[in-house]
Amino acid sequence: MANFELKLPKMGESVAEATITSWLKDVGDTIEADEAVLEIATDKVDSEVPSEVDGVLVEKLFNVDDVVQVGQVIAVIKIEGGDTVEVKATEAKPEVKEDTAAPKQVAEVEQTVVAARESVAPVASTEDRFYSPLVKNIAKKEGISQVELDTIQGTGKDARVTKNDIKSYLESRSASPVVTSTSNTVVEKAPEPTQTQGKPKQAVPEPKSIITDGGDEIIEMSRMGKLISKYMVDSVQTSAHVQSFIEADVTNIWNWRKKVKAGFTKREGENLTFTPIFMEAITKALKEFPMMNISLEGDKIIKKKAINVGMAAALPDGNLIVPVIKNADQLSLLGMVKRVNDLANRARLGKLNPDDIQGGTYTVTNVGTFGSIMGTPIINQPQVGILALGAIRKVPAVIETSEGDYIGIRYRMFLSHSYDHRVVNGALGGQFVKAVKDYLEAWDSDREI
Repeated sequence: MANFELKLPKMGESVAEATITSWLKDVGDTIEADEAVLEIATDKVDSEVPSEVDGVLVEKLFNVDDVVQVGQVIAVIKIEGGDTVEVKATEAKPEVKEDTAAPKQVAEVEQTVVAARESVAPVASTEDRFYSPLVKNIAKKEGISQVELDTIQGTGKDARVTKNDIKSYLESRSASPVVTSTSNTVVEKAPEPTQTQGKPKQAVPEPKSIITDGGDEIIEMSRMGKLISKYMVDSVQTSAHVQSFIEADVTNIWNWRKKVKAGFTKREGENLTFTPIFMEAITKALKEFPMMNISLEGDKIIKKKAINVGMAAALPDGNLIVPVIKNADQLSLLGMVKRVNDLANRARLGKLNPDDIQGGTYTVTNVGTFGSIMGTPIINQPQVGILALGAIRKVPAVIETSEGDYIGIRYRMFLSHSYDHRVVNGALGGQFVKAVKDYLEAWDSDREI
């Protein structure tokens, strides 16, 4: 028998530690590879830590609520073998069985397959996707490239590819392989994901509550609720909040989206919402007014090079989370649509990675989703501004023309800009939100996407 040291995996460039929220296995329990052993939490994202091997849990090195550093050993699992081991992707070697009785032709084909497998570069985890050593070893043994592995739809936590996922993929691939050649590497085209591959949405746990003798219900705040509460109070106590409001005519955008959305959805398989359009306008305004794309640390102003726009998203349990569109100024409108939809979908399913909510330089919240026409949002520290998008309303409005003014039906919305008056004066705060309005109203009705 041997001992395997289960370590806290790396969860992103900016995440160095996590808090243990619960143990899913007890000492003495049998564990399968890729089965979750414990749950952890960073600032806002909950996640699971899976086992990388089959075995029995023999020791827990930390308790619930302990803070663990990335790379620290958190548990010991007894497995079949000799000494204490640590599984690494580079340790696995493709196993080739020799069959001396096989015909010469079969041996030649076998050698060709082995050569093709060895020509595929070893796979590795990325910032967007974690692969366990077991999955890496299977991929190496079966000759699956990094590109091919990235196409497999995972059913584990945070869309992680599990042992069963990769085995199902191999079974589908062997049934109908489509082989193409790229330089000297053999790549097999991944099959379309099936309905059975998706992980069913988990029910949102009910908050703990007790009923008093008088019939009042006392509800315990969730861990995320407590964090959000602290962040909001800290922000109000830190920043000098002030607001500017402006109304924008988005009739051209409304009519344009109505005209192109059906064809866009059919062509791209993506839903075209208003959010990516608003994000594009806000990104342009941030480029025009870079002093809104800053953070304040003490008495130092940090002018950000990257424009990373956070978008507040409501969770099924009523809490909020802010996934971040990284380098938003480098995205086309199509790219913005795909990025917004991806983050919004994974936020609702609880599949965001820690890095998905890190590094924001400015935040947007859509209060219009709930019917509000405007709001006064609280700044997401250490940023200095946040924009609230109100509901789009069909209203009578004065339309100015060269031949005179008249009343017409227009689609309009309020933009509410909260900013930190310690470093952003009224002129800059007002000019910025006016720029967003101007970009929205100048929308090209003939624009292609």
